[in-house]
Amino acid sequence: MKENTRAALLLALTAVLWSSGGLAIKLVDLHPMALTGVRSALSALTLAVLFRGRLGISCSAASLGGAAGYAGLLVSNVVATKLTTAANAILLAYTAPVYVALFAPLVLGERTRRGDWLFVAACLGGMVLFFLDRLSAQGLWGNLAAVGTGLSYAAFTLCMRAQKDASPVGSVVLGHALTALVGLPFLAQGLPGAAGWAGLAYLGIMQQGVSLALYVWAIRRLGALEAILIMTLEPILNPVWVALGYGELPGPFALAGGLVVVAAVTLRALAAARRAA
Repeated sequence: MKENTRAALLLALTAVLWSSGGLAIKLVDLHPMALTGVRSALSALTLAVLFRGRLGISCSAASLGGAAGYAGLLVSNVVATKLTTAANAILLAYTAPVYVALFAPLVLGERTRRGDWLFVAACLGGMVLFFLDRLSAQGLWGNLAAVGTGLSYAAFTLCMRAQKDASPVGSVVLGHALTALVGLPFLAQGLPGAAGWAGLAYLGIMQQGVSLALYVWAIRRLGALEAILIMTLEPILNPVWVALGYGELPGPFALAGGLVVVAAVTLRALAAARRAA
């Protein structure tokens, strides 16, 4: 098998693993903070083993900022998935490029193109649709947490861009360690059963740990266009798994908003890849 084909298949597997997080989080009956703490502890240990000697951990401001952004992403995503639909949680988080486009000129001095503002407007319009569905108070807080996931992911991205040629693995491991430090004390509120521990092991070792190792290997061997198209599997499959395994369906406005956001992000990424080529 050609290396390019192998990389494409492994990146698709990565997207599938990442997309399975919504269903696994829904099925584990545990306090959201305890869940994310255990998952991150297992992820940090898995990555430390897989990347031993190659973590590239730094104590620079950008690296620590990236770790804090990643920790915020992990916590807010689990909270959002518990409080609102998995579709809302993943698709609102997928708006992270909006915040990168808005803040990159200030943080990195990177110019935002005129076409980027059209992309921002489309994503914001899609976000509005999520909040037009009939929401409970809990669902509203879940949607707001999902917006926080997008902001956290944008902060992580900006901090990584600020580090020339830096590997994301170091900041990811630090982010997991920080999340574990904050989340593990919540286990005092109750421990999961055997099925819950199995779900946590899957989330920490496979869904977050092994998947990142696959991503780092595959992304270096694929063109930008291929990678962009393959990774759109994640936001598409995430609500599908939850619908099949948990019976949760997104509302019509959320579904429409998700289509707008995914289309806008994908088209912008394709345009950027073509410019780079």
